[in-house]
Amino acid sequence: MDVIRGVLTSMHTAGKVSNLAQIKEFAVDPGRRLFSATHDEIVQGYTTDLYFVKTRQILDSMGLSEKRVTAEIFPRKRGILAGLPECLGLLENADVEVWAIPEGESFEPKDTIMRIHGKYAEFGVYETCLLGILASSCAWATAAHELRLAVGAKPFICFGARHVHPAVAPVMERAAIVGGADGASCILGAKLAGQEPKGTVPHAVFLIAGDTVEVAKVYDAEMPEGDARIILVDTFKDEAEESLRVAEALHDKLEGVRLDTPGERGGVTPDLVREIRARLDQAGFEHVKIFVSGGVTPERIPALVEAGADSFGIGSYISGASPIDMTMDIKEVEGKPVAKRGRIPGPIDNPKLVQVM
Repeated sequence: MDVIRGVLTSMHTAGKVSNLAQIKEFAVDPGRRLFSATHDEIVQGYTTDLYFVKTRQILDSMGLSEKRVTAEIFPRKRGILAGLPECLGLLENADVEVWAIPEGESFEPKDTIMRIHGKYAEFGVYETCLLGILASSCAWATAAHELRLAVGAKPFICFGARHVHPAVAPVMERAAIVGGADGASCILGAKLAGQEPKGTVPHAVFLIAGDTVEVAKVYDAEMPEGDARIILVDTFKDEAEESLRVAEALHDKLEGVRLDTPGERGGVTPDLVREIRARLDQAGFEHVKIFVSGGVTPERIPALVEAGADSFGIGSYISGASPIDMTMDIKEVEGKPVAKRGRIPGPIDNPKLVQVM
């Protein structure tokens, strides 16, 4: 939480957007290099849906925007909570009370996962942002949790940054760690989670250098002590042959070999893992672990583990998780229970809720 607070220190603003005139005046710099929103733009409300600004203007006109309300957020399907520090960062300067279930906690469909109490003018414009933060972060954390259940005690690292916009890649990889990943390759994502980034090197270095063993030797010489010597072995030669060549070059320094065989060659199969494990063991390299990446899913993991896989790098299964649909409802107005048709008026308790603001 402290790490996130530090990153969010730039999220200060002169005020939130509250009427259509402000939107009309808001101009985008034609020389803008990236389309992702800045922290200030998010906090000021310029990534919200227009109808929340119209709502604020109407309530201001009616003299009702200062009414105290209780709003609750609930999901449409089960999952793992992530994104809470960002939600609190968004609400940091709002005069509200907030209850939420802890990050990493599980929830079921329609559970109350967050409750906000205060004047509607203090937080109403943030509904879009709050729901978006939770929808995406919880989905990524839930996917990581599913992988954690599949791998058991074996480690896995999130490699998903390349599959999403760079503005949200750190959010995704941090959420993956909340959900159960042991680490992340994205530098900022790992740092936000209070960790150091993890990873090896891509095929590019081998293709440029021209030989896996030569790269392995320089990797060993250049990388700091304590950085695991895990070498990618599927660039030029048969994976089993390359694994043995690298093992013979680095001996006890080699912690593992990484398999990332492309789909054009059949991908990483249990039989391939089994053969490499056997050949390494027969040559006296029982200590060398097998790290598998490339299209790993919970369904594929048991067979890979049984064949001898020791750890995994997983990207697309996490990054491709569908957002968990979130809904925010006003449940009280000035202490009076209310609800739209089809919903139960008044707050719905969840014993997992704790006050966080």
